[in-house]
Amino acid sequence: MESRNLRKERIGVVVSNKMESTIVVAEKRKEKHPIYGKFVNKTSKFYAHDEKNSCNIGDTVKIMETRPISKQKCWRLVEIIERAK
Repeated sequence: MESRNLRKERIGVVVSNKMESTIVVAEKRKEKHPIYGKFVNKTSKFYAHDEKNSCNIGDTVKIMETRPISKQKCWRLVEIIERAK
């Protein structure tokens, strides 16, 4: 039996859970500006499949790449690392 390919995993914060079984996860990172050398905050948003609607805004979650579920959704929720306070 073949093993699965390595899939990308990301850790981010839930910024929206208003859709049915979908969450929006924002991943923040710091990148150095190529000319000025200043570190700039960059944000990427990912649509992820949340089967049980268990996430709330502010939760820190781990998501994994998966097959396309819809036009924009190709990530799924793996685990909730930390609940929002």
